[in-house]
Amino acid sequence: MSDLTITQTGTERLARAFSEHGKRAALMPYMMGGYPTHEESLRIGQACVQAGADIIELGVPYSDPLADGPVIHAAGTKALTAGANIASVLELARALAPDIPVVLMCYANMVLAPGVEAFVDRLARTGACGLIVPDLPLEETEQALAACDAHGIALVPLVAPTTPPERLAQIGSQTRGFLYTVSVVGTTGERAALSERFAEVVAAAKAATHAPVALGFGISTPEQARQAAQAGADGVIVGTRLVRAAGEAQDPAGAVGVLVAELAAGLAL
Repeated sequence: MSDLTITQTGTERLARAFSEHGKRAALMPYMMGGYPTHEESLRIGQACVQAGADIIELGVPYSDPLADGPVIHAAGTKALTAGANIASVLELARALAPDIPVVLMCYANMVLAPGVEAFVDRLARTGACGLIVPDLPLEETEQALAACDAHGIALVPLVAPTTPPERLAQIGSQTRGFLYTVSVVGTTGERAALSERFAEVVAAAKAATHAPVALGFGISTPEQARQAAQAGADGVIVGTRLVRAAGEAQDPAGAVGVLVAELAAGLAL
């Protein structure tokens, strides 16, 4: 691993990524580990780095991904059928981590089954920087937060347009890394236009935390990425569009790389 990975915690690397990206907002592509194949997903991650990504959200395929729309759900199912599992996705994290901050996205059962401390220790050993667990509610985060803090991993919470103000303040006060702000009600997926409320959602999230705010769910074009940044988002997360491209193209890494480069251009100062 590089000196940067050795000398900085994951939380510190994320902070640096948000402060030094040189764009209107940090570009945060999502990729499904093991999709279309393990080898190709590694090439996709490398293509994202080369095309201007600042942080990678790395998904672990799961049989019941409640936050994911049909495209990402189908990708996860295909990855599982091909043999992807937590161990293989953690190897992807290990391979990518020296070059870019990696935030793992998985579901609570994967964390709780082996034990929170054991899971977080294993994640930290890959050089990954953060962990997103969308079905781990605020009331059940104490153990995971303590374990992540001890290992320098940012436990990244999610908030939605429907999150009540009091709860938003509670979540914002203990945010590590960044506050993942969902732009729409519903699962992941491409939208023809961003919600009319997304600027309001970003503003509410930024008022509730001192951490960077990253906007996701529904962003798929350079124009939408730029709109999110103009509304005040510190990071822009793009997933379904990239996963769909990976599944449709004969050269998945090349196709994803082109799209990430276009998104990066859309966020250029």
